[in-house]
Amino acid sequence: MNKDSDRVEILVSEKRVKLHVFEPSQRKIWTVVGKGEEHWVDPMAHYCSCPGFYFGKLNDKPMCYHLESVELARSENKIERIIFSDDEFSDFVSGLIFDL
Repeated sequence: MNKDSDRVEILVSEKRVKLHVFEPSQRKIWTVVGKGEEHWVDPMAHYCSCPGFYFGKLNDKPMCYHLESVELARSENKIERIIFSDDEFSDFVSGLIFDL
């Protein structure tokens, strides 16, 4: 196992892959809690807000370990699902953007 594989296993086993669902619209936002920070992840667009994703893309790396952890968590059904009201959506997104 390499360092990234170890990180992925830890993130998934500790349920640090989070799916935020807003109701009743069913809008979804994925986040992964890394080393003291939470990163926004869009598995459908193959995007992560972490610096490793950006610099990895510059070096032709297909994805960061946060995206890998979402894939593993989905396949093993080890996702922390958090329900919010649609009224909280704007504040949630604003908080994500502020943290970038």
